[in-house]
Amino acid sequence: MKTIYLDNAATTPMLPDVVEVMQQSMLHNFGNPSSVHQFGRKAKSAVETARKNIAKHFNVSPSEIIFTAGGTEADNLILYNAVLNLGVTRIITSEIEHHAVLRTVQYLQDKHQIIVEFIPINNQGEVELNELDTILKKSTQKTLVSLMYVNNEIGNLLPIDAVVEVCKENNAYFHSDTVQAIGHYQLDLQKTPIDFIAASAHKFHGPKGVGFAYVKKGVSIKPLLHGGEQEKGARASTENVHAILGMEKALDISYEYLEEDKNHIEGVKKYFIKQLKTQFKNIEFNGFSESLEKSSYTILNVRFPVQDKMMLFNLDLQGIAASGGSACQSGASKGSHVLRAFLDEKATEKTSVRFSFSKLTTLNDVKFTIEKLKKIKVIQHFLV
Repeated sequence: MKTIYLDNAATTPMLPDVVEVMQQSMLHNFGNPSSVHQFGRKAKSAVETARKNIAKHFNVSPSEIIFTAGGTEADNLILYNAVLNLGVTRIITSEIEHHAVLRTVQYLQDKHQIIVEFIPINNQGEVELNELDTILKKSTQKTLVSLMYVNNEIGNLLPIDAVVEVCKENNAYFHSDTVQAIGHYQLDLQKTPIDFIAASAHKFHGPKGVGFAYVKKGVSIKPLLHGGEQEKGARASTENVHAILGMEKALDISYEYLEEDKNHIEGVKKYFIKQLKTQFKNIEFNGFSESLEKSSYTILNVRFPVQDKMMLFNLDLQGIAASGGSACQSGASKGSHVLRAFLDEKATEKTSVRFSFSKLTTLNDVKFTIEKLKKIKVIQHFLV
């Protein structure tokens, strides 16, 4: 059976060049980076070279990059340290953040009695930034603002430079979950001085189980894991050498071909939008996902005019992989917390599907998907 993969916001396929780098590392670079002999020194050198190369992409110092097991750990490391190490007593965030942020913030509120405030969201899933300055000025408490760069469900882009300015004016720390942005958007952290970011390799064709936190110079980090002095004491655990090298390679490829890949994916997304609007009546797009200016070119969140709880299942039977939201919430019966935050009850009852694209997605993939959608009974009534 022919299969089409349109769930790249959940994870991306590893590129052959990435697999090759990791395979060679597994065969020839098996030493423990903490060992003092030549095998350990070779592994340590490879890890530190990867750190330097990754840091260059963001115009930061290698010492500001901390390798983690992925974006979730990076978010946790940053948020915990903000409260337990930096003395933050108030966190400002939004209801449409990834649960790696929301649930960590909730835990910190429950255990450490920090104040949590939510910025209002408008009916397009857009953070009301005019309210951020107002909320920040309400208190002189040490504050961290945590807002994601690219929303993982609807693709909305945060005007990140504007947030940086507001935080700077109010002497607040700024953390951004940039998991859906890294490898797809350039981010010069000298020009856009965010204090903390989180990244995950498997969102840009690298391996799962590896990512990094960027922590601005001058901020000391205490580890979540104890038992070793790896990552300059910021994260105990033997470094995942092969995955780190795979992440380095994937990031290099992503930025080398960024404009070429962006143009290709934008073309795929535009074609998909055009076909959906041409073939079906009453199709809507959640948030700004229809826009190439206000939404990521990799994500399209489609709201169909009816409720069909079996749509994702039926698409899967037809060989098409898509999702109803974050893959981290698969199996949950509550639906998307992101959509519930800004859609009315009538709209949330309708079936929404997130289709997400990568450099490997083709126009033929989209054409095939459109034809299969046309065969789903409950939406055949809305065929043009």
